[in-house]
Amino acid sequence: MDSAPSSPVPHTGSLSRRMMLIAAGWISVLLLGGGLALDQTLTGQVTRNFDSQLGNLLNGMIASAEVGPDGEVFLNRPLGDQRLLEPNSGLYWQIRGQGHDDFPSRSLWDRSLDIRANHIDKEPHAYDSTQFPNEPLRVLERTIQLPGSETVWWFSVAERRSELDSQIGRVRRILVRSFAVLGIGLLVMAMLQTWLGLGPLRGVRLAIQRMRSSGENRVTEPLPLEVRPLVEELNGLLAHTERQAEEARTHAGNLAHALKTPLTVVMNAATARADDLPDTVIREAAVMRRQVDHHLARARAVGRRAAGQARAQVGESVEAVLRAVTVLYDQTRFDLDGKREARVAIERQDLDEILGNLIENAAKYGGGSVFVTIDPAGEPDWCEVWIEDDGTGIPAEARTRIFDRGARLDTGKPGTGLGLAIVRDVAEIYGGSVTLDESEDLGGLLVKLRLPRVRG
Repeated sequence: MDSAPSSPVPHTGSLSRRMMLIAAGWISVLLLGGGLALDQTLTGQVTRNFDSQLGNLLNGMIASAEVGPDGEVFLNRPLGDQRLLEPNSGLYWQIRGQGHDDFPSRSLWDRSLDIRANHIDKEPHAYDSTQFPNEPLRVLERTIQLPGSETVWWFSVAERRSELDSQIGRVRRILVRSFAVLGIGLLVMAMLQTWLGLGPLRGVRLAIQRMRSSGENRVTEPLPLEVRPLVEELNGLLAHTERQAEEARTHAGNLAHALKTPLTVVMNAATARADDLPDTVIREAAVMRRQVDHHLARARAVGRRAAGQARAQVGESVEAVLRAVTVLYDQTRFDLDGKREARVAIERQDLDEILGNLIENAAKYGGGSVFVTIDPAGEPDWCEVWIEDDGTGIPAEARTRIFDRGARLDTGKPGTGLGLAIVRDVAEIYGGSVTLDESEDLGGLLVKLRLPRVRG
């Protein structure tokens, strides 16, 4: 039966499209702003050059102007531009004074420039004029009082704007073409940059595809520095998944080993039709239930660790365990010392489970005294709990083997041999550890439980 298709993963759009839109937007804004600024600069320069030519003609007029005996103005020499002699040539000049007839160039023929003689322009004044139909003009005028005359004269020169507009049009066409090519080139460069810049991400995707098909468990391809944190987190996630799978296999092995012996005992008793079969079933069922409870607690520890934010106060947990164990071992003396306020990054239920196993073992195998010390070293990142007893201890060569599943050194006392294995597994789930040593004060076993400290 085919499995149901997985629902599509939600996304926030294409990263490439987003980068391209941002690049296109900025390129458009910058090119538009730069183009407008450059257009104003170049067209202004062309216009100033055009006005400069008119200014040269105006200065020539003023330099050649004289006032005759009748008070009328005249030019003592002809101006050099031939167009001033050709009617309607597009280049004109005119002199106007109050109380005098206009003195125009021959190129004006029967027309005259509309000079506004109601103001004084001591410096050349340029402006556009549309007084002639279909012939826009660029006009430059200046107010002069000639020597020997009290009349104020307005000198004006004008030229058809067609040449100026043609130059401005050529400049703008060059600008548009140049900026269009520049914009296309920048967009192509942005596309290449986006494609090449996101290439490592495609490499990561292909590496993950190869992992699924080839069985590899890490991304090992050389990648840029900016992508390495992502790959390291991915490799860390894969390592975490492997650890969880290994923990699950270990957990299944622990449970299978724990249930194997009781089931064998029950099977043998049933096969032999033993007289104490009911008692055997009850006893072994209790053992199996205890093992199941232990392993369920370990599985819950894995789940609670994955949820994060685990924390517990060591003093409260130790005191609660001591109250319970004191009831079972009322002949044993229990002492508690150290920093009860120390807090560790572990769930309270799991801390109770670990301490319960260790303190109960100390009471069971000790000689009548158990000493618990909280955080004796005071390390900044780790908190230790020492459980000491006055028993016979464990030989150094057996201190590693005792953590194996089902390992027991004293078979004369009831137990399954899983207590220390469960303690070690749960402590390691939270990043801690359990080590065995010899107690200097009591002479028996010293168990050092090391757990990460809660920060902040």
